[in-house]
Amino acid sequence: MGKGEATKADILDVALETARRDGLDALTIGSLARAMDMSKSGLFGHFQSKQNLQCAVLDHAAGVFVAQVMRPAFGQPRGEPRLRALFDNWLAWAQSDDVDGGCIFLAAATELDDKEGPVRERLVNIQDQWLTALVRCIRIAQEEGHFRTDLDVPLVAYQFYANMMSYHFYTRLMRDTTAEARAQQTFEQLLQSCK
Repeated sequence: MGKGEATKADILDVALETARRDGLDALTIGSLARAMDMSKSGLFGHFQSKQNLQCAVLDHAAGVFVAQVMRPAFGQPRGEPRLRALFDNWLAWAQSDDVDGGCIFLAAATELDDKEGPVRERLVNIQDQWLTALVRCIRIAQEEGHFRTDLDVPLVAYQFYANMMSYHFYTRLMRDTTAEARAQQTFEQLLQSCK
């Protein structure tokens, strides 16, 4: 990685932390330049616009999620073991210091759900990719004989995702100390319903 790429990666780390804490809309070239002790023009050279910066932050966050959640899970055996790894990794990611300030995707979904434009489109695209991978994992579990063949796969993906969104809500907003145990129990019940 060259110096320019390393600088951009450092900028994106700080930008992601800022967006988690304050929201994507609060993330500006000026505020980020102050946080990085850089000139606005120097930072502008990396992104050219606030929208490009916000999209880059979402891409950066997606890269972190893929590296910490998806890639290790896809190294597991096909079928139910891989789906379990996805759940375990996602839960660990949600609890890690890397997610200080909360899940950027959940926060951005709330912030952007009624807005149009390239930042919302980027978020939707990232979430579509994740949901497509999740659906594929469930279908593979069917192919491997771990799940029944008449399973409503999109519904299972919806329930899997809803469980994680509930976990974020209960643990972060409600500060419910039983949230992890409930997420685990809900996941086990979901798996049993698939067999």
